[in-house]
Amino acid sequence: IDTGFHRSVAEGPSRERAHNLGPVGRLLARTAQVHPEEAVAARLAALGVPTTDVGLIVMTHLHFDHASALCDFPSATVLVAAPELRAALARVAFLNGYTSAQLDPRPTYRTLDFSPPACVARGPFARTLDVFGDGSLTLAFTPGHSVGHLSVIVRLSEREALLTGDAVYTMTTLRDDARPWRTVDWPAFERSLAALQAYDRANPEALIIPGHDMAAWQGLEELYR
Repeated sequence: IDTGFHRSVAEGPSRERAHNLGPVGRLLARTAQVHPEEAVAARLAALGVPTTDVGLIVMTHLHFDHASALCDFPSATVLVAAPELRAALARVAFLNGYTSAQLDPRPTYRTLDFSPPACVARGPFARTLDVFGDGSLTLAFTPGHSVGHLSVIVRLSEREALLTGDAVYTMTTLRDDARPWRTVDWPAFERSLAALQAYDRANPEALIIPGHDMAAWQGLEELYR
C-alpha cells in the first residue's frame, strides 16, 4: 500500500532526486528525514523479497511523498482511483502535490471506478470495492485530501486493519478533531473523516494506521515486536 519515498530522496541532493521529486516536491521535502535503509525496496530486500515479486500495489493517492518509489516495482499492477490518476496527469498537477516523473511507465496502472453500480456501501463507507471478492482487501473511497483518495481495510486473522492514508494524518484528527493545514476539498474531507470516525467507533478492536503519525506507528512496532 503506497510506496513512500524513493531511496534517492534519502541519499541527498542529486539529479535523480531532483527528477523524482520535481520542483514543488523538492521544496516540500527539503526537511524530510529518511534513511536509505527505510526505503521500501531496502525493507523488502532485508526480508528477502525482490521488488520484482510484488504483483499488486494499492495507492491511497499519488502525492509525491506516496508515489516516489513506484519505479522500484516494474512488474506490479497499481490500483488507483480514476479521478486520482486524472489529477496526477493534469497540466498543472505539480501545484496539487503530484510529480509526473514518479508515474513510471513500467507498472500497469488499473484505474478504479467508485460510481454505482461498480461500488457498494459497507458500514459507514458509501463507496467501496472488494478487490478479491472475498472481503480480504476492501478499498473505501475517502476523497477530500485529494480528489481520488482511498483508504484500505485489510482483513487479518483476528481483526481488521484500517489504513487511512492521508484522509487522517494523525490519530488526533481521527479522535480529537484536529485538522490538517490544507486539503483539496474540505466538504469531501469532512464526509470522509466522519465515515472513518464511525468505523473507528464501531470497530474498537481494529488496528488503525494513520498516514503521518510516527507515535502511532511506533506503538504498532512495539505491539508486534
